[in-house]
Amino acid sequence: MPHRVWRIVFMGTPPFACVSLQSLLGGEDPVVGIITQPDRPKGRGRKVAVSPVKTLALENGLPLYQPEKINKDEPIELIKELSPDLIVVAAFGQILPQRILDIPKHGCLNVHASLLPKYRGAAPINWAIIKGETRTGITTMLMDKGLDTGDILLQWEIDIYPDETAGELHDRLAALGAEVLQETIQEWKKGAIAPRKQDESKASFAPSFKKGAGRINWDTPADLLHNHIRGMNPFPGAYTLLEGKMLRVFEASPHVKEVQGLPGIVVGITDDGISVSTGRHCLLLKEVQQEGRRRMPAAEFLRGKPIPIGTRFD
Repeated sequence: MPHRVWRIVFMGTPPFACVSLQSLLGGEDPVVGIITQPDRPKGRGRKVAVSPVKTLALENGLPLYQPEKINKDEPIELIKELSPDLIVVAAFGQILPQRILDIPKHGCLNVHASLLPKYRGAAPINWAIIKGETRTGITTMLMDKGLDTGDILLQWEIDIYPDETAGELHDRLAALGAEVLQETIQEWKKGAIAPRKQDESKASFAPSFKKGAGRINWDTPADLLHNHIRGMNPFPGAYTLLEGKMLRVFEASPHVKEVQGLPGIVVGITDDGISVSTGRHCLLLKEVQQEGRRRMPAAEFLRGKPIPIGTRFD
């Protein structure tokens, strides 16, 4: 098969996708179109915000499209007119219909931040940490009509560090994703990759978070709460209630200390933070933020707002 360039349509939305897109822009295969989510109101002020992928596309003068629903006739016809050899998808945010999957000559390639079939869905990075995984990685796959169920092309693994947050792991996986994408395209063009089916018996899911998902349940053992807080950092954020006000918790560590009494009770104050009883052992809160105040080390927070021993978090 003679070597030639492939026309690529890229579909993505958040910062994770930007790293993969940036890597494509430096390659030999032209990116002939960018498809991202429409501008949405965001934050307390509900100001309209553009996606990071849109920003990158505009900076590079790339053709940009923002369909409200990707399964409508208009965006499907648009993609046909772009005549892609390959569609690359990274955290786009909408399910592609079969009519789009059938358009590119060499398929739709997805960059997914887990070791499929584990953690299919919208939040694989968060859930891998919440579930206490010590390994994760990037999977590139050929998309089908299911949710992250397509045949696997390449997988690269990395360790999850013991205190690593979802935000920190996100950045490492975004960079890895760009590398795996480049390797996948190069090997796919050579015909050197044999797609393999996913093992459905090992599948697990990583759904997006519902409102209140970050709330700390103090009946939970301290080691699991540690994972919960890491997996919620920076979004959607772990929190508890102190005197009826939200107290966000960004960093904590479990320590072996048997206590009597109810979970959620402050049992110690040290230079390192606030020790709280849990369903098993204690959790040391190291970095917090109360409503209306900035994020700060727990020791600094206590200087402005002392918390007596015996105080209970709701």
